Amino acid sequence: MPGFDYKFLEKPKRRFQCPLCSKAMREPVQVSTCGHRFCDTCLQEFLSEGVFKCPEDQLPLDYAKIYPDPELEQQILALPIRCIHSEEGCRWTGQMKQLQSHFSTCAFNVIPCPNRCSVKLTRRDLPEHLQHDCPKRKVKCEFCGSEFTGEAYENHQGICPQESVYCENKCGARMMRKLLSQHTMTECPKRTQPCKYCGKEFVYDTIQNHQYHCPRFPVQCPNQCGTPNIAREDLANHVKESCGSALVLCPFKDAGCKHRCPKMAVGRHLEESTKSHLTMMCNLVGRQRQEIMELRREMEELSVSHDGVLIWKLTDYSRKLQEAKLRNNHEFFSPPFYTHRYGYKLQVSAFLNGNGSGEGSHLSIYIRVLPGEYDNLLEWPFSYKVTFSILDQSDPSLSKPQHITETFNPDPNWKNFQKPCSSRNSLDESTLGFGYPKFISHEEIKKRNYIRDNSIFLKASIEIPQKIMA
Repeated sequence: MPGFDYKFLEKPKRRFQCPLCSKAMREPVQVSTCGHRFCDTCLQEFLSEGVFKCPEDQLPLDYAKIYPDPELEQQILALPIRCIHSEEGCRWTGQMKQLQSHFSTCAFNVIPCPNRCSVKLTRRDLPEHLQHDCPKRKVKCEFCGSEFTGEAYENHQGICPQESVYCENKCGARMMRKLLSQHTMTECPKRTQPCKYCGKEFVYDTIQNHQYHCPRFPVQCPNQCGTPNIAREDLANHVKESCGSALVLCPFKDAGCKHRCPKMAVGRHLEESTKSHLTMMCNLVGRQRQEIMELRREMEELSVSHDGVLIWKLTDYSRKLQEAKLRNNHEFFSPPFYTHRYGYKLQVSAFLNGNGSGEGSHLSIYIRVLPGEYDNLLEWPFSYKVTFSILDQSDPSLSKPQHITETFNPDPNWKNFQKPCSSRNSLDESTLGFGYPKFISHEEIKKRNYIRDNSIFLKASIEIPQKIMA
């Protein structure tokens, strides 16, 4: 190990310092050829690197000419130092060679507990540890007089049979712990006892009053149906569900049947009224079907965008592109959206493998006007500027996104932008939409992050004047 790093009263003279570690030399050795001295360990580490030269003057070294220097070692061991625990409060000073003997009395030196309890602590903390904390100290119980180790005494505390304790039920009685169990079970006026009906526990002198309200106390059916021992809390359910004498409504009450009879007569009523019940159910199903259709239409309208902007995410892009290649002119449709509140209803479609002049080489994109809720309030033909974009999904903090964008103004003479009719046939040319067969090529779409996580984003926005929106 390198030289001594103790707290010297005065900095060691240069002749006592190892040139390699700059500390007071430990087990100094002398190179007889040049007279330089080093820590034995420091010099061995230096030579282990394969350089057989004196670290001071770079002259060749010979292992046979390196000798211990006991005289210098004695001079170094006689240097005055402070205790290594001086910062913790030890005031001892003395020669370095006296340090180990000082440790045998130093109040701040860490030593193991003499009881072999595995704890290590400073010598000054040992008396307190031996008296109060050591798990292997000897302790005598003040109640039964038995002697334990500190660790065993902690387990004995709280269970000593001869310790005087109060009744846990707070009745005020005090006795030895060994008598407590018998007192609690048979003598304590505050002991608990379970109700024989519900099983819940109550104080001994209040259980009779509880039985006047106990939910499991047996009672008789008010309809005099003869069912014995009905629990109080089950009575309402019995009358409603099980009692044969209770009056009940027909099971087809929600369909409109108002008949009421004893439960035991319900079967006969059902047999006699099969045809009328069937008619009621058919009417109910018809009403519910109409309500469902209306609710579905309202839900679709609520889910539609009303701000003139559609951002359409096409997931699983590679599979859909392959599907488009296998199916000629395969078209994907976006959710519908409105130009503004109470505005035009539009829809975007995309041919991932292109159509027309872009078939097989481009992504084609189109927009069409759909029949909307407010068409009778709007001006026709549709004439507002439309902008298509495919969004670059690159991280904005790394590079500026480069979206591909195309814009057009609708031709008012083109049939696609006239007021649509609800009976428009799917083969009508006005349903084909207007857009760009060569919006973006398959090669260009791969150049940046237009495809990311196997998804693309297509955006359509409609430029509506503020006065129209107002």
